[in-house]
Amino acid sequence: MQMNTPPRSTIRLTRRGRLVLIATGAVVAGAAVAVPLLTLGKPEEAPKPKTLVIPEGWRASQIYEAIDKALALPSGTTRKAMPTAGLKLPSDARGNPEGYLFPATYPVDRKATPQSLLAYMVDTADKRFNGAPIAAGAQRNAVNVYQAVTVASLVQAEAATKADMGKVARVVFNRLKRGMPLQMDSTINYALNRSLLKTTESDTRVQSPYNTYQRMGLPPTPIDNPGEEAMRAAISPTPGDWLYFVTVKPGDTRFTAGLAEHQRNVAEFNRNQKAAKSPSAAAG
Repeated sequence: MQMNTPPRSTIRLTRRGRLVLIATGAVVAGAAVAVPLLTLGKPEEAPKPKTLVIPEGWRASQIYEAIDKALALPSGTTRKAMPTAGLKLPSDARGNPEGYLFPATYPVDRKATPQSLLAYMVDTADKRFNGAPIAAGAQRNAVNVYQAVTVASLVQAEAATKADMGKVARVVFNRLKRGMPLQMDSTINYALNRSLLKTTESDTRVQSPYNTYQRMGLPPTPIDNPGEEAMRAAISPTPGDWLYFVTVKPGDTRFTAGLAEHQRNVAEFNRNQKAAKSPSAAAG
């Protein structure tokens, strides 16, 4: 049945693109939730632990690299160590920790290993995600906890501001309920291992289970590691009938229920992008 959705070239449900700086021995990034320090040995016997900050929205691949840097290990060490970490992941994850490497501040002392840090992150996620309120909220939205984490990862990737998170979650659920493809550029970026603002027509034809332009429903796993605010939005989305959204310019994300209005917003977004790339705009 033909869906009331615009052509792929005009749907723009996303805005992305983040830069993060990695300093020697630690990661410097945006806000993260602090968790208690892991005490190993007597304080007087061990040097003051360094800290590893995992920002909200980082992918597992970024976290592996950050752990390698924090522990001064060759690149790829943490990725290779992941299967031996004994991570307590939900069965739906099928051994993939994406979504369960909880964003927080973690200690890095002389006894830390890739396995211990990964396990600490997953244990923290389990404590945050497996409580009764999360399970009840997921059930209200006709999803299980793992699917709620997947929705939260989309919210984390797509929302321009924390205030928009609940609305983005509502768009996800409204589209799922109507049998519409999600058509979110963040999932294309994940499939292509990149972070870009604009998705081309050829991008939407990529053969991947994460291509939500071509495949119905949620992606098979989370696409990043969401924080608590994104998770709250996923289980308690803002009430509304929105089906589309686009960040026309910084600070101006527009949520709409009608296709015609959304297309006008997309046209404005495209004009703004074109103006930003013009020589006069660059010179200014």
